Amino acid sequence: MSRRTTRPGRPATAGARTPGTTAESPCPCGLPATYADCCGRLHAGTAAAPTCESLMRSRYAAFVVRDAAYLLRTWHPDTRPPAVDFDPHMRWVRLEVLETTEGSPFHTTGTVTFRAHYTDDGRPDSLHEKSRFVRHDGAWVYEAAVFVD
Repeated sequence: MSRRTTRPGRPATAGARTPGTTAESPCPCGLPATYADCCGRLHAGTAAAPTCESLMRSRYAAFVVRDAAYLLRTWHPDTRPPAVDFDPHMRWVRLEVLETTEGSPFHTTGTVTFRAHYTDDGRPDSLHEKSRFVRHDGAWVYEAAVFVD
């Protein structure tokens, strides 16, 4: 996911964690595991994403828990912004992975098309995106995206 979530005129809260996401919480990425056993391991740096889909899911979860360091660490250096700003009025609520092409442990590139649902000041909306991932220094990183809607 590439969306920088601060809108002009709204203050950023970089680094602020979303209250309520604990190690025992269901993982925000939508897989049937706890946060600690799923994306939390990737965020903590104790595991690496084996596929581009797992990296995409972990990046979505990083938006949910507002882990800017992880987002920047998993962004290709050629396209990485200097910072990630989080809009305090947005809450990411659900992820739908729609399609994955390549991106296995045996590939060097891959794409993930998804719809990420959120609320903005309580109003529901969604982001439909096709993200491109590449291997950089042996690890999957987010490179770029095309917004579908």
